[in-house]
Amino acid sequence: MIDSYVIDPGISLALFFLAALFEIGGGYLVWLWLRENKGVVFGLLGGLILAVYGIIPTFQPANFGRVYAAYGGIFIVSSLIWGFFC
Repeated sequence: MIDSYVIDPGISLALFFLAALFEIGGGYLVWLWLRENKGVVFGLLGGLILAVYGIIPTFQPANFGRVYAAYGGIFIVSSLIWGFFC
């Protein structure tokens, strides 16, 4: 099946990086809650952010497999950037 519409590449990249930010940030908040004994608010906020992360890829017009294959590379780059600065 051919996609019914095409999204601007800049918007598509922004969605990928936004998803990466939400996945890494949400996971980090859950980590802080469980491993660093931060308050339960960190865990709840992290869980909410991770739920939103799951919604963001649905705005991509390509099918699920293509979106996640491309997202994998973006996630790796974003993780390296996060680790370098945090």
